[in-house]
Amino acid sequence: MPVLPLSVAVIASNEEANLRRCLQSVAGWTAEAVVVVNDCRDDTAGVAHRLGAVVYEHAWTDYTTQKNLALDRCTSPWVLAMDADEEISSALRAELEKFLTTPPADVAGAEIPRCTKLLGRWVRHGEWYPDRVLRLVRRGSGRWGGDPYHTTIKPAGRVVRLHGDLLHHGYPNTRSFVARINRQADYFARHQQATSPIAAAWKAALRGGWRFFRSYVVRLGFLDGFAGLFVAVTAGYACFVRYGRLYENLLPLSERPADAKHVGDT
Repeated sequence: MPVLPLSVAVIASNEEANLRRCLQSVAGWTAEAVVVVNDCRDDTAGVAHRLGAVVYEHAWTDYTTQKNLALDRCTSPWVLAMDADEEISSALRAELEKFLTTPPADVAGAEIPRCTKLLGRWVRHGEWYPDRVLRLVRRGSGRWGGDPYHTTIKPAGRVVRLHGDLLHHGYPNTRSFVARINRQADYFARHQQATSPIAAAWKAALRGGWRFFRSYVVRLGFLDGFAGLFVAVTAGYACFVRYGRLYENLLPLSERPADAKHVGDT
């Protein structure tokens, strides 16, 4: 099979198991894989080397900087940015082969639907699907930007949509997903304090209830069984937690719990 004019850009730290699956899904049909690693305590770099990737080590700064470092080191006309816990589906591979054979001259990038595995099944409804992410970009026409939890590529040109799934193995268990809720709540509270420091109970109630209803009913999350129910319930719960964290941060320092005094403070 001909090799596509496509570089794969990945950042990774302590991702030995995930990275192997990720790189194996692009081996043999992409021109190169570029992996930027940082602060690894396992064999992440070794796995990347053995699977033929070009490996660079760079101390951790932030997601945007690390991803741009990987992007800058790619040499092919097109770049596919992947997380270490993702892999290419057979449908997406076939679509990329077709697209890159004769890419439209005015297209700078492409969005790809991401499908996440949770509780042993692929979640194809509700809040999580299609989770369209812009990951394919013409080299030199886009850079990573955004905030710590929502980094995105911003291409200078037209963006199209592909339909094959990018498979996401981000949550090996429910504990790993619930832990993410607290991290995102901390960021939300800091961001809201700086832009719109109002913590209203009605916002938490209405938005939390709507997130559940939208995910489970409007977007047919019930079709995904218990996984769909889990996604819908945690979506509403996460909304309550974010506004609760904001409310806590807006209390006078003397009234905050001891372990919350520095959350969001500078």
